[in-house]
Amino acid sequence: MKFAGLKSIENAHEDSVWAATWVPATEDRPALLLTGSLDETVKLWRPDELDLVRTNTGHSLGVAAVAAHPSGIIAASSSLDSFVRVFDVDTNATIAVLEAPPSEVWGMQFEPKGTILAVAGGSSASVKLWDTASWRLISTLSIPRPEAPKPSDKTSSKKFVLSVAWSPNGKLLACGSMDGTICVFDVDRSKLLHQLEGHNMPVRSLVFSPVDPRILFSGSDDGHVNMHDAEGKTLLGSMSGHTSWVLSVDASPDGGAIATGSSDRTVRLWDLKMRAAIQTMSNHNDQVWSVAFRPPGGTGVRAGRLASVSDDKSVSLYDYS
Repeated sequence: MKFAGLKSIENAHEDSVWAATWVPATEDRPALLLTGSLDETVKLWRPDELDLVRTNTGHSLGVAAVAAHPSGIIAASSSLDSFVRVFDVDTNATIAVLEAPPSEVWGMQFEPKGTILAVAGGSSASVKLWDTASWRLISTLSIPRPEAPKPSDKTSSKKFVLSVAWSPNGKLLACGSMDGTICVFDVDRSKLLHQLEGHNMPVRSLVFSPVDPRILFSGSDDGHVNMHDAEGKTLLGSMSGHTSWVLSVDASPDGGAIATGSSDRTVRLWDLKMRAAIQTMSNHNDQVWSVAFRPPGGTGVRAGRLASVSDDKSVSLYDYS
């Protein structure tokens, strides 16, 4: 397995690019790359040429996260303006606007069947679940805070929730916090199953293996990528190689590799059998906020793709084979 640089767009946005995801292909079009930036816009790009399809506006502050519905028809963007905007991918028509208190919207992801949008609730120490048929809040999963904090004790603020991920079967939801802990919930029962240990700094990104719903990968400011058994509460291994924070992690569709983006300005490819980094890409000149593998599906798709975005305002695309 390896990466080959395909194309990079400098100044893809007018400010830092913090978020990227792929909108799945539909019958009428291929998968599209969706990016969000501190310039308050969301942009859609063609999957091979990185040609700009559309620029979406609607936020009044920078975009912190983006998420795509598995149907490929709708997507969502969250902003520092405390709103989540849900929109039609092909027309940019606003479908819903979800409001949250300040600093309450960070990572978010649609459930694999598309019925729920999970939003990491920042300083509220919770994950909010929104029904995608009615766009009503249906549940709030609370992260346990340290017991009996003193008035001067600031540890409760460390439960700030940064990241969220669904298991492929939609049964488990994991969320990562500022203090390095990861909570795993049984969504049907709205029950906290356990907390996963292993990091001692913020967990900014989570992803489940697409081929094993038990396996969860986490990226942290401690520079490590951890591999967990999310059901068995077991740390299976820890991979190191980045020289600074791991800001993003994503799993390849074949389940054989993960990619990471870091504030050390690199993108790395990791072989999961070797549990080691096998390739480093250094085409960004500032920290890499997000990496995203293109999902399978669509006509005429011959190669795997990975996208990365950075504080340097650029978007890069790689072949994965």
